[in-house]
Amino acid sequence: MLNLTPEELLTTTRAVRRRLDLTRPVEREILLECIRIAQQAPTGSNMQDWHFVVVTDARKRAALAELYRRGAADYFARGPAPPATSDNSARAATQERVVASAVYLVRHIHEVPVHVIPCISGRTEGKPVFAQASKWGSILPAAWSFMLALRAHGLGSAFTTFHLFCEKEAAEILGIPFEQVTQAGLIPVGYVKGETFKPAPREPVQSMIHWDGW
Repeated sequence: MLNLTPEELLTTTRAVRRRLDLTRPVEREILLECIRIAQQAPTGSNMQDWHFVVVTDARKRAALAELYRRGAADYFARGPAPPATSDNSARAATQERVVASAVYLVRHIHEVPVHVIPCISGRTEGKPVFAQASKWGSILPAAWSFMLALRAHGLGSAFTTFHLFCEKEAAEILGIPFEQVTQAGLIPVGYVKGETFKPAPREPVQSMIHWDGW
């Protein structure tokens, strides 16, 4: 366990891609402990209907990687997202690094020792916003708790969604009952190279706050 204060944990849990150690295996006991921590996250109506599919088998990781690359190709074909402030050169430089990091992970995703796919019971297609928000609001806190727990144990991760372009095919690879279970993302997990992570640059907090209305 790293000696981090709650504030340090929350402000230094980064999306780790290029610094993942692709050669060092991750102990099952640590993954189990981090998922136990994730179980404490809230769910809608306290349903506790989370599922975590932990993939360590090299052939299945390779198969997921092919879907991941197909999804990434589809995403990048649409063009990169514009920066939040187009006239901010520092912001633009940061976005370039983010894209480069994402491309690196696309190329090496099959080498990451563990893929974790957080899932939630039920589907959201065609549902009203209330039902969709309730479903995503039940699995995403657990996924984030899992990632925070990984960070506290000295591991890195990133919340990715490229493979969801091919979610049904991923379900077939992993035996997930597609009609009954929604995959929320794919979290690559590994030990990290180096120890230092720091808070990321962000826009002034006043730019995103709206008091008593928009």
